[in-house]
Amino acid sequence: MPEQGPRMNSFSLGELCWLFCCPPCPSRIAAKLAFLPPEPTYSIHTDPGGATSLHLTERADWQYSQRELDAVEVLVTRTSRGNRVGCMFVRCAPASRYTLLFSHGNAVDLGQMCSFYIGLGSRINCNVFSYDYSGYGVSTGKPSEKNLYADIEAAWQVLRNK
Repeated sequence: MPEQGPRMNSFSLGELCWLFCCPPCPSRIAAKLAFLPPEPTYSIHTDPGGATSLHLTERADWQYSQRELDAVEVLVTRTSRGNRVGCMFVRCAPASRYTLLFSHGNAVDLGQMCSFYIGLGSRINCNVFSYDYSGYGVSTGKPSEKNLYADIEAAWQVLRNK
């Protein structure tokens, strides 16, 4: 019987390599381990005049009134890699000179973070601009390291130019 080699918690080294490295591409390994997009908790609706509005699902856990929700601006922009990325501008402090560009954590989308942004911006007296990663929320494409860099660059350009 052939020797199976060292085993780690009942997995052989070969099995672990196949699990994480098949196909053996470092970016795919990172994508398998790092990106966990949730089911979308929001949608962006566009009226006939071209104005956009945010619609949250129950899973978004909204903690404020309709007035605060109406003050949240949403838009979709395109990245250099061709993906459409959802963006959100939360005007927490209208007289503020500062806007925080916020990259949210993994396994959440803008709908889940929206209430947090209002609380954060109100506490530190600034506005908050955020975006979803490719494959998260209303954003198209697949989550990957290369797409992540294109997503933040697109968000930065929207924040600076609009």
